[in-house]
Amino acid sequence: MSDYLFMLESHLTPAQREALAAVEKAAAERDSQLFLVGGAMRDMMGGFPIRDLDFAVQGSGLAVANLLKKKAQAEIVETDPHRKTAELRFPNGVTVEVGMLRTERFPQPGARPVVKPADIHEDLMRRDFTINSVALSLHPASRGLLLDPTNGIGDLERREIRANSNYGLYDDPVRILRLLRFQIRLGFSIQERTEEQYRNAREAGVEKLIKPRDLFRELQAIAAETASAEVVKKLAEEGLMELFSPALKGPKLNLTALARLDKARQMVPHGIDLHLDTLALFLYFLTEKLTPKERSAFIKNLAITREEAERWRRLEARSRALERDVKSKTKLRRTSEIFERLQRARGEEILFLYLHSKERLVRDRIRNFLDRHLYIAMEVTDRDVTAAAGIEPGHPEFAAIKQEMVAARLDGRKWTPPPHLAAGPEDAKPKDEPEKPARGRRKKAAGQAKGKPEKPARRRAARS
Repeated sequence: MSDYLFMLESHLTPAQREALAAVEKAAAERDSQLFLVGGAMRDMMGGFPIRDLDFAVQGSGLAVANLLKKKAQAEIVETDPHRKTAELRFPNGVTVEVGMLRTERFPQPGARPVVKPADIHEDLMRRDFTINSVALSLHPASRGLLLDPTNGIGDLERREIRANSNYGLYDDPVRILRLLRFQIRLGFSIQERTEEQYRNAREAGVEKLIKPRDLFRELQAIAAETASAEVVKKLAEEGLMELFSPALKGPKLNLTALARLDKARQMVPHGIDLHLDTLALFLYFLTEKLTPKERSAFIKNLAITREEAERWRRLEARSRALERDVKSKTKLRRTSEIFERLQRARGEEILFLYLHSKERLVRDRIRNFLDRHLYIAMEVTDRDVTAAAGIEPGHPEFAAIKQEMVAARLDGRKWTPPPHLAAGPEDAKPKDEPEKPARGRRKKAAGQAKGKPEKPARRRAARS
């Protein structure tokens, strides 16, 4: 195993490793060269947590995506038939993008690019910034080979963002927003010539050429940032938030609520999946101070679909049932009952109520759930269940028993295994009972036990 493959393994979560293996298998079935590229490589080489996995394949990325949908039950979230790329979400929650190795030539600023298949070096050279232009080969013949034609690793070490081309921000103006987002997320400086290109592009007003759906996708990326409020603040200072809505400025720019949202998201323990819709939460608080008419204009300006809009416009209404349950002192008395109810809820509803509910009891119970109870639940491991109940993961009762043990610990109770599991690992499985001696042999056995000599058996006379 190469050093880079070892580094990759150490940066991936178990769920990401599972997704990586599925993509490798799908690419191998199609006999396509496969590379890990983009943000995944940037984060790995820069020492940051890997958020999403970006892959480039020789041939159509859509074909690999369809194979993953069929073989790995991955959901295709969005496709770009022009670029032959697809975004997928695996059942374990991992998001990946699979795209065709390609070149893109822009006839004019902001225009639809002319796309052609290419090799990996050409593909890396056409990307936005050098730090996003590093690749790791996953093809069996060259697995573990690092490719860095633009010296992106050097820029990562210098903590500097440098554009690949003197015209990159003109060709695809959404890169203007991306540049500032990366600056805030990574804490990097912008290279001098790239800064000059940014200023010239802004003076030319090319940001006005960003397409509505590209604006929406960038807003999705901002929503996923751990410091989304800082990104919004930076864009506002640069006069760019008005691209999303002219109303998003001054007192209507809800920076305080977004900062509270960022802080609340950090309360969720690492490794815990609350099925959190970060975009719904972000858009709710971003547009909270807009009028209904301004919200409608915002939706139209970003070409947001009705289904996408409903996710955040109905968030408050969807959270009411959870609020009624959590504030009930009769329905939820024990800590374990509160924990079980919140564990079944959607993550965005939990955080919404924590930030928005007027009920003090609701906020306190959610704070305890995030700050204490989730950590207590994590203390009960699979080994603990096996040691206490004598059953292994995969046993029909394993999940239920583990939940019972978590509930007991939350309530401060001692957990007692059910009778059929109480004897521990050796006696968890039913054993064959020893054969009972026949009635005539019982007295003989009892006599031998008392020391009486065994009588010789009478011989039956043979019949003539």
